[in-house]
Amino acid sequence: MTPSPVGMRCPDCATQSGKAPRLPVLSGQSDKPVVTLTLIGLCVLGYLLSGGFPFGNGQTQLFYDGALAAAPIGAGGQYWRLVTSGFLHAGLMHLAFNMILLWFIGSQMEPQLGRGRFLALYVVSLLGGSFGALLLSPDALTVGASGAIFGLMGAASAIIYARGGNPLQSGIGMLLVFNLVFSFVLSNVSIGGHLGGLAAGALAGGAFVMAERRGQPAIGWAACAAIGIVAVVGSLLLAAAATPSFIG
Repeated sequence: MTPSPVGMRCPDCATQSGKAPRLPVLSGQSDKPVVTLTLIGLCVLGYLLSGGFPFGNGQTQLFYDGALAAAPIGAGGQYWRLVTSGFLHAGLMHLAFNMILLWFIGSQMEPQLGRGRFLALYVVSLLGGSFGALLLSPDALTVGASGAIFGLMGAASAIIYARGGNPLQSGIGMLLVFNLVFSFVLSNVSIGGHLGGLAAGALAGGAFVMAERRGQPAIGWAACAAIGIVAVVGSLLLAAAATPSFIG
């Protein structure tokens, strides 16, 4: 044993540097971030089809038919907007910033969590972001993958914390804090979308860790399904409440 500032440590442990903890590995790893690349491809495709080619942001009708807004959901039953809005972006810089973040986070998380769990976290976070956006800004036209990306950062932070680490000592935790600050500083940012995605992702990530600890993977999947259902039902109720009713 070797003396150290934190007590007696084994020789191997004593030689290790005090690096910040990385995202702990859950069982069911995958080799390549296939889901991450697919999601990036879908977002780029959505940007091009909605009028973003090559560098402009002259949105087509597809953009307005897929963006998130309370009125067309509550009055027109256009429920797909809860999902399609996460694959549309309002300009090249908006797309580029989100895709860089998605690649940075997804290329680390997906190989360690497995494709299925990573995709589940992304979808649940996207739905949570839609709920948050409708809660705080139901009349705004909202697009972007940032709600889902915030959810991934929330899930990673929850997993690190549940495994005994400090999220603020990791790159993911600091990235989350940095982006949260900018969410409140910059204009034209969906604060509700970011916070809603963050909450949904953190809950789902924590559920997956709890499920693995208990040796019951079904708990994690059931929790993800429950969070997603609550987000969708809540979004529909908010959209209906924000839509004026017409009598005549």
